[in-house]
Amino acid sequence: MRAGRPGFWRSLTPSHLLALTVLTGIFVFVSTHPIRPHDFWWHLAVGREILQTGRIPTVDAFSYTRAGAPYPSYTMFWLAEVLMYGIYTLGGPALVVWVHSLLITAAYGLVLWTTWEASGPRAAALGMVVAAALGIDDWNVRPQAFAFLAGALFLRGLAGLERSRRWLWVFPLGMALWVNTHGSFPIGLLLIGLTLVGKAIEGGISRERASSLRPFLLAFGLALLTTGLNPRGFGVYEYLVMMARNPVIQTMVPEWAPPGPDRRGLLFYAAVALTGIMLALPPRRLPIRDLLTAGAFTLLGFRTSRGVVWFGMAAAPILAARIQALWPERPGRTGVPVLNGLFLGLLGGMALAALPWFKGWWPLPPAKAGLISAETPVAATAFLLQERLPGPLFHDLSFGSYLIWAAQPDYPVFVDTRLELYPMEIWEDYLAISAAAPDWEDRLARYGVCLLMLSPVEQPALVEAVARSPHWKRVYQDGAASIWMRREGACGSPSGSRIP
Repeated sequence: MRAGRPGFWRSLTPSHLLALTVLTGIFVFVSTHPIRPHDFWWHLAVGREILQTGRIPTVDAFSYTRAGAPYPSYTMFWLAEVLMYGIYTLGGPALVVWVHSLLITAAYGLVLWTTWEASGPRAAALGMVVAAALGIDDWNVRPQAFAFLAGALFLRGLAGLERSRRWLWVFPLGMALWVNTHGSFPIGLLLIGLTLVGKAIEGGISRERASSLRPFLLAFGLALLTTGLNPRGFGVYEYLVMMARNPVIQTMVPEWAPPGPDRRGLLFYAAVALTGIMLALPPRRLPIRDLLTAGAFTLLGFRTSRGVVWFGMAAAPILAARIQALWPERPGRTGVPVLNGLFLGLLGGMALAALPWFKGWWPLPPAKAGLISAETPVAATAFLLQERLPGPLFHDLSFGSYLIWAAQPDYPVFVDTRLELYPMEIWEDYLAISAAAPDWEDRLARYGVCLLMLSPVEQPALVEAVARSPHWKRVYQDGAASIWMRREGACGSPSGSRIP
């Protein structure tokens, strides 16, 4: 029915508006969230290099502690990096934030579509609240946004295959995007595989059942073959095994650890408990594929915090279907056309006001103000480049990504969020120095460091120790960073250092 006809406005119920409110809330939140410094900028720098040189880099050229070392992860994100750099070149941070908001909203819009179809608008809205609560910590601007879109396409495609083979196109297309933007692409195969096994168990073995399974077998085969369409080919699986076994990843990346007693962990455990209760309540006649999916993604979430967002997306349709079964929505309710129009206008106005280009108009808290987060050392890096202070430079980990983007090749980084690039010995030095261990100055001297860019939030002990030391003088300070220069001694390439 066309939106301009009175019947459309009367057909909108409060449940419809609730579901649209959840989706609008996701768009508004992401649109008003600034670009954080940890990952985005180094991906942008790699995208710039790919487009300028016409090739994907294979070794590190951004640090002085691992210069020339192989870094195979570049080929995992190359498409996302090229797209992000192209968007940044066209419209700067505002366009990046807007496109990122569209990606996240489109992903959860597809989940909402799938969830709505499995239940109804009210139950879908409630299921989406759970999915959004579990995903909100993973919505920073980085390549993973493309993975969320691809994963949502797989969920939508699996629901569509129940009725039509026309949805088969989703799987090779979605996997081609996924395998060239993020290493989480095996989740797509897991989604199809769980559905396939569940449907096979539900129907038993028969010729008719085998025919109904054929589209899902074909979807799995297409997705699996498409995983080879990347710069490594099927060698991408060896890369994933290498990453999973990397001791630095296991030790240094909180997202790879199981959820802890923080906000994300508590929300996850509460969502798992809620889902378990909903599945246990009668009526208990549940699709085996739903039980398998809920169980597998629960285990993934327990294994690694990176699985929490995927549990939310995969569990939303299952949870909504159970809500609808236990608390059915009464049909026949109609809305008030005038109120519906006003409410939709309000949602549209909120979405419009949240666009990044209008962000400066609103009194947002410091953590949300600006397009680039206040913790990013934009001004401090500009000062370095203007004054040409002698390096090498030691800096907070979170500053490394922006330094790679803005200060190369003048100031190669000590470390950055490409965590697996650096061996544990370098991380031990970084952590000891940042914590102001008794030998922090000796460790810096071994790397020839004579310039510091420190974070008052992340390195308070080191900032205090440097301020007390007679060997350093502060030459710059703002809310994000302070810069200190060695008072005496030669500065330049480290000699006799522990650099591998």
